Parts: sequence; structure tokens; C-alpha cells
Amino acid sequence: MSETTTRLPFSSFLTFLYGAVAILTPPSSPTSVDTYVFGGCTIQKYIPNSPFHSNLNLLLGRLVGSATSAAYANFTVVGSTPQDTIYGLYQCRGDLNSGDCSKCVAGSVSRLGTICDDACGGALQLEGCFVKYDNKSFFGVEDKTVVVKKCGPSIGSDLDALTGVDAALAYLVTDGGTYRTGGGEDVRSVAQCVGDLSVSDCQDCISDAIKLLKSGCGNSAWGDLFLAKCYARFTRGAAHAQDDANGFGRGHGNGHKDSNENENEVNKTLAIIIGLIAAVALLTLFITYLNKKCENRKGGK
Repeated sequence: MSETTTRLPFSSFLTFLYGAVAILTPPSSPTSVDTYVFGGCTIQKYIPNSPFHSNLNLLLGRLVGSATSAAYANFTVVGSTPQDTIYGLYQCRGDLNSGDCSKCVAGSVSRLGTICDDACGGALQLEGCFVKYDNKSFFGVEDKTVVVKKCGPSIGSDLDALTGVDAALAYLVTDGGTYRTGGGEDVRSVAQCVGDLSVSDCQDCISDAIKLLKSGCGNSAWGDLFLAKCYARFTRGAAHAQDDANGFGRGHGNGHKDSNENENEVNKTLAIIIGLIAAVALLTLFITYLNKKCENRKGGK
């Protein structure tokens, strides 16, 4: 007597597999790295399918490719004539991992193709990254043009609250590097300048951004001040930040994780453990189902 093999229908197998994967995958944290902040394009246009167009595509491809391994890079594609030469850079937010950086830059380049169609120059700032290209070199040129200023609701004249903002922003001035975070108590702050600036120009740009932010939004629940080559931001508690999606630092009080962060880690661990238990239970039911099918077929012979 030949042996009969019982096969689970493919649709049932997919249902089982999907259920196991869904249970084993921990819930992802909310992110806003691709949220639009500002963008702009030059008035000058290029001719489609021209040498400049080809060089632009080459440049944007290099930006996207480099973002998989570096948080900042600039490139120059030299054309056969000066008019066909193009310059470009990208800058990822300092707290992003390489995967999020790469996705942000790729998304920004894609959106620039729509926003700045046929433009010889364009810039786009998303929450997680900044991308710019132009047919004129802008590398190392400080630009403190105000492009975005947004303030949250007023908190009145609460002296303690105002002092907290002053302290959080003051730390950004004294801290070094292109990406800076600070804060204390319930105030969190962040600042960053584009990587092509010198140390002194970066410091100058961030200092000016902070001065404008304090004067314009100092008595607000949160504030954002973006200049063309740097920005400074602050928020009180969770008024404007969502799970660090906006890049706000935890502050520099004691260097330990706060209770919310510890709670998030515990929740993730519990989710994985529960997922494993549920997957084992599903697998047990699946095997039991197959055994019963086999027994029924043998009993019917």
C-alpha cells in the first residue's frame, strides 16, 4: 500500500505564517523623520535630457548611495562646461541610525524630483534630513536666512518655565559638534548645523538661531527656528516631541535613562516574549491539526 501525504492548503499555510510573523513583530515606535519642514527651488530651469539633467541624476544617486553609510556627504559632478557642473549635499539628523538616514535621504530626493521639477537648484528639509543641490557652489558658505519660525502656545510669564528654557538653550551654545542636545527637568532642546560649515561658522549660525528662538518663542510651550544652514528647537515635556521622533535629547542631568524609556524597553521585551509564546501555541495547534488530518485519512481507508 502506498503512503499518502497530507498537505495543508497553501492559503491556510499563508494564514498561519502571517499570524506568526504579525505576533513576533514588536510594535514599531511612531516616527516623523519624513515630515515636511520646508523646501524651495531656484527659478532657473534646465532643459530635460540635457547634460545637466544627466549630471543631476548622477549627483542625486550618489547622495542616496552615500546615505547608507554616512550621516553627511557632499558631492560635485563636473560637467563638460561650467554650466553643466552641479553641487549637492545631504545631512541626516545626528540621532538617526543608518537605516533611517538612508530612507530619509531617498525619500527627500524623490520628493525633490516632484517639488523642484526641472529646477537647477532645490533644497528640502524633512524632520530627519536635509538635501540640497544647485548649479552654483554653496559649500562652506554660511547662510543665516530665516526660513521657518514656529512657536507653540504661550505659557505666560512663569519664571521657572522661562528659566528652564534659557538653561536648555544655553547648553546648546556651549556644547560642541554639529549636532547638539540638551535640557533639564521638563525642557528638551536640540540644534544642528549643516556639515559643510566650519567650526566657527557652525557656532555662529547656531548662536544666532538660539537668539532668534529665545526672542520669538521663549514664552511658548515649544519653538522651532530654522535658518538656511542650521536650526535650534526646544520643547517642554512631551508638548512637541513624540518618542524622540523630532530629535530632542533627553538632557544631560545624570546620564541615566528616564522612567519612560525604561518602561518602553520593558514593554518591548514583554511583547517579544508574549509573541514567542503565542507562536509556539500556534505551531502546536498547527501540528495537532495535521496529525488529526492524517489519522482521519488512515481511518477512512
